[in-house]
Amino acid sequence: MQRRNFLAAALATSAAALASPVSAQTSDSGGSREYYQLRKYTLRSGPQGRLTDQFFSEALIPALNRLGLSPIGAFRVEFGPHTPTFYLLIPGTNLQTLVDVDLLLAKDAAFLKAGEAFWSAPAKEPPFERIESTLLKSFDGYPKLTLPAATAQKAKRIFQLRTYESPTPADHIRKVEMFHHGEFEIFRRSGCGNVFFSDAMIGPNLPKLTYMLTFPDMDALNAGWEKFRADPDWKKLSADPRYSFEAIVSDIDNLVLTPAPYSQI
Repeated sequence: MQRRNFLAAALATSAAALASPVSAQTSDSGGSREYYQLRKYTLRSGPQGRLTDQFFSEALIPALNRLGLSPIGAFRVEFGPHTPTFYLLIPGTNLQTLVDVDLLLAKDAAFLKAGEAFWSAPAKEPPFERIESTLLKSFDGYPKLTLPAATAQKAKRIFQLRTYESPTPADHIRKVEMFHHGEFEIFRRSGCGNVFFSDAMIGPNLPKLTYMLTFPDMDALNAGWEKFRADPDWKKLSADPRYSFEAIVSDIDNLVLTPAPYSQI
């Protein structure tokens, strides 16, 4: 009974907090929250990688831009459980465009011509092993992705893609609340470059959230996380009984990605 009462009170507090999140991003966003289609392309070593690079750079990304979807992120898994794997991040404010994107691409003659070798590859020589797609919605407190300064400067950069699965919907909501109660800012002052923060709407292993950080290199990544974990506000937030009385994250997927030369992020 005591645990049930605690959960009810915690969930009510979470709902109230998420209705009015505290974030500098909220007040100056000036527009709608973004949705993200996050695609994972699992490949075999060899010609599939070269074909996918060509398809992304010469056909798919230009066609997505013509649909008003940008900036497009294209990344290779540098450290992760399976390589070669590519990730494509497609942001947009029009949900219908994102969910219909393949149908719209099929009507684009320039895309079909440029991407024919990949799009219409023979069944006995597929250009990939599998494609896994997740539909994400940006957090209310971080409605639009932040384009790293290093992208415009074409400087060296890496990205960390992290996914947190939760054991129950209530635990998931409380984990999302933690971001709105300070994690955005703690990441920023720890030297972690915030890119996007999102809730998974459709995809495997729900409930879960996904976010991306950027760093100049692995040394900066490790230093940033050390500062984050040592931050007094993080220690206070993570020790709050609302979040610490039970495990609210049951599994973490952690990938280090490098951007492709043609990536727009």
